[in-house]
Amino acid sequence: MRLTTRGKMAVTAVTDLALRSHGGPVALPAISARQGISLSYLEDIFGALRRAGLVSSIRGPGGGYTLTRNPQELSVADIVTASEKYMTRPADKASAEPHPLPSGEMTAELWASFHSRVMDYLQSITVADLIASQDAQTLRDAAPAASVALKARTPAKSQLPARNVPNSVFALGGLLGSST
Repeated sequence: MRLTTRGKMAVTAVTDLALRSHGGPVALPAISARQGISLSYLEDIFGALRRAGLVSSIRGPGGGYTLTRNPQELSVADIVTASEKYMTRPADKASAEPHPLPSGEMTAELWASFHSRVMDYLQSITVADLIASQDAQTLRDAAPAASVALKARTPAKSQLPARNVPNSVFALGGLLGSST
């Protein structure tokens, strides 16, 4: 598996889909507008996700895409793997070489271990986790706005001094000087 921009965009789009589906289909143009991903790129990604069985499409007015699994059952690794697996790409030139380079053999175990750990990590994160993270971020972002709104409703304290309180050093000196 390769970690590419395509995989990142697929995870972003599926998370958006899960956040907004509410049991109904979500149109790709809406995801495109919200996430800033080109519609043709999303169509390609969702075609791959549909072939992998992660999403289903509904045609016609009010159509779009829905998840075929619950967000708790769909891992980031599933999305990235599906988006890359069904992508059409030219054959790698490196795979055409009959003998791998000796330096590649020396570090093969390192890269295999790295790949395994990345896959374990991506497998441990579900779309539901991403949604919960997004909800928490939304609450954190809304908190400062609510604080500003609360301050706007609270009447500002007056800048004027209270009665019988001198408003300058000279007035205070005059009061102190007259009492002695």
